[in-house]
Amino acid sequence: MGKWEQIYEKWNSFKTLDDSLKTELHKSKDNKAALEDAFYRELTFGTGGMRGVLGPGINRMNIYTVRKAVNGLASYLLANKVNVRDRGVVIAYDSRYMSPEFALESAKVLGFYGIKTHIFETLRPTPLLSFAVRYLSTAAGIMITASHNPPEYNGFKVYNETGGQIIPEEASQIIEAIGQTEDELTVPYMEKAELEEQSLLNWLGNEVDNAYLERLDQITKMSPEVQLMEKDLRIVFTPLHGTAYNLVTKGLKQLHFPNVSIVEEQAKPDPEFSTVESPNPEEHQAFKMAIELGKTNDADILLGTDPDADRLGVAVKNKDGEYQVLTGNQLGSLLLDYILTHSDPHIFQNSRMIKTVVTTELGKAIANAYHVKTIDTLTGFKFIGEKIANFDSTGETFIFGFEESYGYLISSFVRDKDAVQAAMMATEMAYYWKQQGKTLLEALDVLYAKHGFYLEGMSSLTLKGKEGSAKIAKIMDEIRTDPYQEIAGIKVEKVEDYLTSERVIAATNDKEVIELPQENMMKFILEQDGWVCLRPSGTEPKIKCYYGVRGNSHEDSKRLLSSLKEKMDQRISEIVK
Repeated sequence: MGKWEQIYEKWNSFKTLDDSLKTELHKSKDNKAALEDAFYRELTFGTGGMRGVLGPGINRMNIYTVRKAVNGLASYLLANKVNVRDRGVVIAYDSRYMSPEFALESAKVLGFYGIKTHIFETLRPTPLLSFAVRYLSTAAGIMITASHNPPEYNGFKVYNETGGQIIPEEASQIIEAIGQTEDELTVPYMEKAELEEQSLLNWLGNEVDNAYLERLDQITKMSPEVQLMEKDLRIVFTPLHGTAYNLVTKGLKQLHFPNVSIVEEQAKPDPEFSTVESPNPEEHQAFKMAIELGKTNDADILLGTDPDADRLGVAVKNKDGEYQVLTGNQLGSLLLDYILTHSDPHIFQNSRMIKTVVTTELGKAIANAYHVKTIDTLTGFKFIGEKIANFDSTGETFIFGFEESYGYLISSFVRDKDAVQAAMMATEMAYYWKQQGKTLLEALDVLYAKHGFYLEGMSSLTLKGKEGSAKIAKIMDEIRTDPYQEIAGIKVEKVEDYLTSERVIAATNDKEVIELPQENMMKFILEQDGWVCLRPSGTEPKIKCYYGVRGNSHEDSKRLLSSLKEKMDQRISEIVK
């Protein structure tokens, strides 16, 4: 009997196993491949938490794997933070299956250690959880969400006392503490009634929401006179069955945008996300209903947020009168330019714009034009949040942060990407450009003409299960062992290996140290301001390839990007076969 089979037998014979999980195990008893995948390894706790398919097994999201993770978190907090029991932990959850249950299970385990928990009475966005950590001065935060993953997923994200996602050093210590819990089925916990009786469970109403909305009202770049005006911008908004409805609609009302139409079919939380193929505003199919309503209402801007409201997608009319969804790089560049144009130049010397290494270089070009320094981080907003926290001691000022995957942060009262903040700023930016007689796409053309025709793309390959993980590792190993000298006829100038923290200058073979945390990622810096980056996803069974170019025209950039993608797809396909 193999190791995974022994673990399966332990679960299958556990007398008090949760009834629903016991039923699922029984259904799968003759499906050896499915059982092996559920039990062959533990669900990975990455640099921010864990995310996986719901179901029985140590490689699945369920009450036992959640309890084990929280048990490790509790040990870590008590060993490394002060006054943990009184400060407590704040927990929020989204619209997914088992989200409220996992939130309560987390509180049950924390309560066993005497750690007080604050849980929102109903679902809330991820950025509100980040804000709540700082507002309530808790020792940590937990967000139950799988962001924009398919309906069968859920996840568990941990936030540190600064309100940001835990950074690698913290994650390593938490992972070590989790590893000391030998049996996930017997993690100690308290019952809900006992928690409430001992005042270890505090249910949160609207106090945190109201405090957040007060701060949200202060991020505007409009003059007080313009802010108080009722503005003739026609807006369509969809929360894609998630958590953003209340905060976005109230935020727009505060800014006096009265003409807001909601995609009603997508306004209510729905764990099945039944009206979309994927609840991800990065994917244009998610905007189908918003576009239909936009055409009916002749809307100026369409807003779409993902289920936990940390990502924002925006669509506006193109020159043919059709709605076009902006990429994350395009919207981020527009927001940055709008913010800098409407900020006091005296603050620029000490201001910092932060982006990830796979985010458009157009952002850096815009920041340079205003003499604002750009800081690059690894992929993941946790690293942007970490930089902002460091500014408390360095005296630097955060002015904007973004990543290509539709994540933006305007003001640092939140320490994670915030679709609510971004929705407010995108809306007032669209209003500003409308007053100038331009759409956001036309405003983007102004940026291209000034800074260059930057264009980016991303492709991904999904490789599920144990075999898929091995193939992803093989792809990275082979490209690391035999790196490119040129891609699609464009010479490689530098090779950056973030796993070894080493940058190699192609012409001289000189080596430089990359001053960033280690990560399994390769980036090739090309001539003509081009680049290619290869990275396994930390949250999904995917390997992702990012591209960036700067051509002499839109058409030139499209040609260059297509060539890079074709060559990378060909190499990856050969390795997988």
